[in-house]
Amino acid sequence: MGDHLIIKSKMLSTRELGFVGVMTGLCVASNYLMLSLVNVKFMDLFVFVSGYTMGPLVGAFVGSFTWLIYGTVNPYGFSLPILFTTMAGESLYGIVGGVLSRLDHSDTDWQNSQKSSFSSSGFWLSNVRFAFLGFLLTFVYDLFTNVVSGLTVGFPIIVAIISGIPFALVHEISNFFFFFFGASILINAIRSLTGKRR
Repeated sequence: MGDHLIIKSKMLSTRELGFVGVMTGLCVASNYLMLSLVNVKFMDLFVFVSGYTMGPLVGAFVGSFTWLIYGTVNPYGFSLPILFTTMAGESLYGIVGGVLSRLDHSDTDWQNSQKSSFSSSGFWLSNVRFAFLGFLLTFVYDLFTNVVSGLTVGFPIIVAIISGIPFALVHEISNFFFFFFGASILINAIRSLTGKRR
């Protein structure tokens, strides 16, 4: 038991655990505030930014803990297979964010573009890249969760995918704009507050 606790403490520092708690709380609170807006949530952006600023493990924890709480105490109902699916799918945002950050920090040209001014082409190129990545991740998330949801309730997979298209489009398009306008700003804000650069 003691060894297990030591291993766990080495995985995440106290600072990182605190960050997971704050960002998970922010995700859950924003989900409930936006409950009336079906499939329009800031959660995916927050999880991605968590991974980008604090690493893929932190991002994965924020994503999985958010759905563990929100998916359990949810006015739309509870399903264990769907809960595990959403936890895994949401974690993907944080993992990809963390991996992308590491790739960016190993790319000297990309680092130089990030040092340019707010109005520069480098800044907007970064926003477009975040937006398309947010759209792509959301497409994968929606496809994955729709397939599992269809299997869980006994619908043919093709029916589950087709019936989910309108909701998926709302999710994907809203995330495109959230990532475009919010990712860079949140990343810079968190780095300023935490002093963490990679």
